[in-house]
Amino acid sequence: MRKFLKKLFSFGFFVTIIGAATAFSFYAYSKISPKLELKSANNISLFDKSEELFFRGNGSGEWVGLNEIAPVLIDATVSLEDKKFYGHYGFDIPRIFKALYKNVTTGTKKEGASTISQQYAKNLYLDFDKSWGRKWDEMWLTLNIETHYEKEDILEGYLNTINYGHGMYGIESASNFYFGKKSSELTLAEASILVGIPKSPSYYSPLINFDLAKERQGLVLYSMVNNNYITEMEMVDAYNEELMFTGKKSNINLSTIMYYQDAVMRELASIKSIPISFLDTGGLRIYTNLDIEAQTLLEEKMTNNLKNNSNIQTSGIIMNPKTGGIMALIGGRDYSTSQYNRAVQSVRQVGSAIKPLLYYAALENGFTSSTSFTSEATTFTFSNNKTYSPRNASEVYGNKPISLAAAIAYSDNIYAVKTHIFLGEDALVNMANRLGIVSPLPPIPSLALGTSELNMIEFTSAYAAFANEGYKVNPHFITRVEDVNGNVLYEVDDTKEIILNSSLVFILNDLLTSTYDSNFIDYSYPTILNEASKLSKKYAVKSGSTATDSWTIGYNPDVVVSVWCGYDDNSDILLKDYVYTKDIWAETIEAYLKEKEASWYTMPANVVGVLVNPISGKPVKDKEEKKKIMYYLRGTEPTGEEAVFDEKDKY
Repeated sequence: MRKFLKKLFSFGFFVTIIGAATAFSFYAYSKISPKLELKSANNISLFDKSEELFFRGNGSGEWVGLNEIAPVLIDATVSLEDKKFYGHYGFDIPRIFKALYKNVTTGTKKEGASTISQQYAKNLYLDFDKSWGRKWDEMWLTLNIETHYEKEDILEGYLNTINYGHGMYGIESASNFYFGKKSSELTLAEASILVGIPKSPSYYSPLINFDLAKERQGLVLYSMVNNNYITEMEMVDAYNEELMFTGKKSNINLSTIMYYQDAVMRELASIKSIPISFLDTGGLRIYTNLDIEAQTLLEEKMTNNLKNNSNIQTSGIIMNPKTGGIMALIGGRDYSTSQYNRAVQSVRQVGSAIKPLLYYAALENGFTSSTSFTSEATTFTFSNNKTYSPRNASEVYGNKPISLAAAIAYSDNIYAVKTHIFLGEDALVNMANRLGIVSPLPPIPSLALGTSELNMIEFTSAYAAFANEGYKVNPHFITRVEDVNGNVLYEVDDTKEIILNSSLVFILNDLLTSTYDSNFIDYSYPTILNEASKLSKKYAVKSGSTATDSWTIGYNPDVVVSVWCGYDDNSDILLKDYVYTKDIWAETIEAYLKEKEASWYTMPANVVGVLVNPISGKPVKDKEEKKKIMYYLRGTEPTGEEAVFDEKDKY
């Protein structure tokens, strides 16, 4: 045993010597490496489509010196985040081993050991990739910082770049946002609530969850007592002090604009030509498609329409169909209460809003505006005696043949499923893929009714191809990225790809005006008829609904607007809730186009208009009351003798 202990001691001594020599080598190499200029290395400036600055973070005009920050904020930060900050050389080795031991013994990864220097190094990257390569880069950056800068410089940089939530990077921005004052004026109570936020801004922001923020504040104050920064009496007084929050930004006061900014940063991190480290660029100037007027209108219409329902959530997009540029985006009702970006991160069932994709595929396969199926309660029987019995809304059926135009107006589910099966269930999947939808879509009967889940950006861009007369565009937020010297690091490729037949797109776009056309009032009503009085211009529009989701998407040549409403926990939507997306959509698109001339699509030379009965799709007879001009490829005009597709073959 004695011999074994002696060998163990010798081995431990050897490992210690090797470790010390290795650490010394690392620090020595770092010392002779070039000093990195940090203060100018983390500027992010975001510009709207008019090249007006709308956000500046991670180092900016808001950068403040350590002597301009309240000492209680500095003490609280060091006490909570890195109490040995002034004594180590970038890494708290005992703390690392303690954290490893706790994580192994508890089977969790809750215990962290990052020093302030390490956290500052992380702040100098565009994202927080957890790969070993990134960790290695961060280690070398931490060493470089520690060997070339004084502790006060490191702490100053950290406090000017840390994320305090709600898009506030740096203590000066955070202090102005939360309390409407300079960081030099913060009290102990205010400082301790702010210091608690960076661990998880979405949880510990006092504007999101005050109780959790207070709990975290208590932990900050307790650590300050333990580390002899304050007395127990000061802790109690600070904890009991009433806090007055302003929650206001000093520039653009939109509660939703941070959703747009988050989407921009998400896209930025995906651009391969952009270095992942700010140190390689000296900062970034990012030019976007943001239209402040459009963003303001979208937020205003959503807020006004949802004010009587405090629980339902929403998202929306305004897109330029000619370029794919996203001019406005809202990922939720209020960024200060939820940073989850539903327009970017979520997938939801789209309901009948998927039907335009199906019906374009039908037009490609010989359907016309007059093609008829019978609207009646139907049970579809498949192999192995499997059956499917879709229903129309409120179980309203025409019990007669109806045209494709009428099926779109009423959003007839029976017609949609019959079309889906008639074409083959892969047809809709293939069409969605052609339009740029990457979410998986199973070729099943219910796909025609939008039971699969899609992301709002990909779904809106699919509609943009219809709005853009068959040209596919790539949805994007960023138009150009430059470094601080004006060197262009990235510029969007505006190349458009023709993927659809423009003549068929013209016919589909006209068919989608039937959803608010009073000519279709018959055994049922067009699904968006209630919005008709609000519409001063011509639009192609389709709504969609499931038990848990409500959508409205519509467009003209100038703009595409999409709106979703639902509950985050997938609760069922009440009947009265389904009107929200229609109202928001109609009011937003009308307000956005208010000062613009009305525009619509030019009829192609190989398309003709025919006066028909819109319900049956047959040419009008003498003295027939219901009549409407509908459009057809030349040579496919209705004669009145066309067969109804399902008269002979029942499903």
